[in-house]
Order: sequence, then structure tokens, then C-alpha cells
Amino acid sequence: MRIVFVSGDFNILHPGHLRLLKFAKESGDYLIVGVNNDKLSNNKGMPQDIRLESIKATSYVDESFILNESAVEYIKKNKPDVVVKGKEHEDEENIELATINKYGGKLLFSSGEIGFSSLDLLKEDSSSGLNLKHSIKYQNRHKFELNRLKSIIEDFSKLKVLVIGDTIVDEYITCEPLGMSQEDPTIVVSPLFNDRFIGGAAIVASHAKTLGATVEFISVCGDDESCQYVKNGLKKLKIKTSIFTDSSRPTTLKQRFRANDKTMLRVNHLKQHAISKTIQNQILKKIEKRIGNLDLIIFSDFSYGLLTNHVIKEVSKLASKNNIIMSADSQSSSQVGDISKFKDMTLVTPTEREIRLALSNFESGLVVLSQKLNESSNAKYIFTTLGAEGIMIYNSNKNELLTDNINALANIVKDVSGAGDSLLTASSMALCVGANIWESAYIGSIASAIQVSRIGNIPIKKDEILKELN
Repeated sequence: MRIVFVSGDFNILHPGHLRLLKFAKESGDYLIVGVNNDKLSNNKGMPQDIRLESIKATSYVDESFILNESAVEYIKKNKPDVVVKGKEHEDEENIELATINKYGGKLLFSSGEIGFSSLDLLKEDSSSGLNLKHSIKYQNRHKFELNRLKSIIEDFSKLKVLVIGDTIVDEYITCEPLGMSQEDPTIVVSPLFNDRFIGGAAIVASHAKTLGATVEFISVCGDDESCQYVKNGLKKLKIKTSIFTDSSRPTTLKQRFRANDKTMLRVNHLKQHAISKTIQNQILKKIEKRIGNLDLIIFSDFSYGLLTNHVIKEVSKLASKNNIIMSADSQSSSQVGDISKFKDMTLVTPTEREIRLALSNFESGLVVLSQKLNESSNAKYIFTTLGAEGIMIYNSNKNELLTDNINALANIVKDVSGAGDSLLTASSMALCVGANIWESAYIGSIASAIQVSRIGNIPIKKDEILKELN
């Protein structure tokens, strides 16, 4: 039997740890995990028994115990066939290596792995609402009750929010599948009906409005019917809108062809070149006039040309000068997006792929990625979205807990598009009204769970979140 050994603090078990343990399990037959005792641990707040309990609840681990000696001493006595450490340790001095080499063992380093599924890894306690499976452990860990979150959400009505970014129209074309073509191997469908939704930065503005804030929206569209559709939708929500017309581009339209509740094909109609200096200056003048009347600025970037480095830099200067909270998301459907171009944000919400693209780093673990993004952009809080694994929370405040994780809260998942937009909006607004990072992340996770439970980008209402909290 090939014995694998892993040791560490395992302060709060997050997806980075789960990936490490998955890699370790696949490197042998029997995985043993040593959890550092409170004296050995760098952890300041999580007792050893609780940390051990989390490891024991992980299906990859065959045996776990409290480690009361250094990992080197344990390895010297027990001689495991394989010792596994995180990728971030590969370029460091690994003091256990000499001991491992002496008896013929192996030291392996796990790599950052995308596309990991957390299904059935943890035996979590949860209680179900309409759409959610609430994380009782997370609530207990951070000592808040759901009634506290209700009062935060009620305060959203005090906020004045500016959203700036790329506008998208999402079109869902529902089709009837007819079968395979007789002429060539092509699936044949017949369109039945289509639905359109406001998307991109426009849905972020819509979320902010229906969650209770006073909202202003700045964007650029083409001179076309899709632009008018967006304007009409935002007008119904009573959002103060400044949409500048750029005749050199169409309004971005994303079509999804669906049959039997599955997306078969996506077609994007868009151009990604930067907006002209003239439009950039018009946008900056508009914001300069309104800056004194704002509490929060949300950048919603899809890399379609509106949020140039010049626009971001100048808006950020104005916000910092006027003590306005800023948050940002930069979505990368290609290799173009760069979340690190947003400097000094209170919150950024990249996907794992987006953070790896921005840093050109496809090997490091999740915590290291967050640390490096913090160093390059000075983001105060980083919520890395991980699909089915939920979000990993990074806190740059060295006097508090560094990281935590909220598993995906949704019981029902119908359409994942728009999950990040709702997380960004709700979490940003929560931070702006005085919620701490852990409360804000949980409110954003609830909003995201509501969003994925239905088809299309539909603005989330304050009452929907309150209903789930009840």
C-alpha cells in the first residue's frame, strides 16, 4: 500500500485545500493528514479540534490526527511513501526533503487545477430555504445571525450608486429539436420563441436599483434597436441613465440557442475596440459633475472597450479624492480581460480563470493567487468565484482571518450566467452600508444563488433576499 502524507494548519477548509487533498489522494492508496496542534499552528483563532473535524469530514482523507511534533519528525519516524505540499513551496527550501530522500520516498507538489468539482466532498450541515442551503457553520464561524443581514439589506435604500461598464443584451432562443440532418451530421432545430434580458453592466445597475439603491448608469451602445431596448428597460426601473452612442459598434448582443433546457449554441454580436477619446472625455465630465452625490462606484467590465485604462484611472482618482467606495469585476470570455488594472478597489470579484489570466499564473494555489493580486492591485477584499465550489474570500487585513470559503448556496441551478454580477452588486452594497467582509460575502452568495435558480438575467429584488433569510 502506497502511503501519502500531508500536514498543515488547515485553518478554514477552502477549495485550495480540497484540491491539494484530491491531488494527494490520487498520488497513492492511503492518505494520512496531520493537523498541526495549536502550538505549531500559525492560526490565531481556530482551535485544533475544529480544524481536525473539518479534515475528517473530507471524503479524500483516510486517516487524520493532531500533529504534536514537526512534520519532519513525523516523516522521519513513519517514512510515508509520498509527502505532498502545495505548489507555492516548490521554489522554497523544503527541510523534509533530505529525510525523504534518505529512505527513498518522494516529495510532490500539487499544482493549481481549474475545473474541479466539489460535489460530495464535505458532509456539511445545512438548512434549506426556498432556493438555498444556508451554511450554518459559516454563520457560526463569523458570529452573525440572519436578522443582522436583514438590517444590512434594509439599509441599501440609503445608497447612491453609480455603475459604469459595458452593456449587453442577452437573447434566449428556445428551439424544438427535430433530429439530425440527412445531408450532413448537423443537429436541426426549429425556433419556438425568444426572450431578451438586459445584461452586462446594465443588469448590475438593475440589481442595485431593485435592491433598494438610487442608481445612475453610464455606458456606451450602438445606434440600434438593442440600445433602445436597454434604455426602455432601465427607464421602467427609474434608473438615471447616460448611454453614449458609438456608431462604430453594435450594442453587444449575446444569443443562446436552447432546447430541452440545455444551451446548444452561443452566438455573440460585438466589437471590442476602445471607445474614442471624445466619448471618454464626455463620460469623465459627466462623472465629475455627479461625484459629490455618490456613495459607491461599481465598475462592470467585459473588455468591450468602454473601461479603458484612462477612464479607470481618472474615475478612480475622483472616487479616492471624494472617499467613495469602489468595486470591480472584469470578465474574460477570451484572453483580453485584466482584473489587475483596477487599483485600490474595496472589492473585486474575479473568477479563478480571470485571476490566473491577469497574473499569467496557472500553477499557484488559490490563496497565493489572491495574495499576488492584492500585491499588484491593492484590492482590499477579493472574492474568487469558483462555480460549484462557491467563492473563496481573501481579506488583506492582517489583523483578521485571512481566508474563508462559502460553498455554493443554490439548491436549484438553471442558468449560471449573471451569478457574478449579482454577487458583485449585493456584496458591494453591503460593504458600503457597513457590513463586514464575511457578512457581505454571504449576502452576495445569497443573491447569486437566487440568480442561478432561474433562466436569464432578472433583477434581484430586495424582498427575494429577505424571503430567503426568513
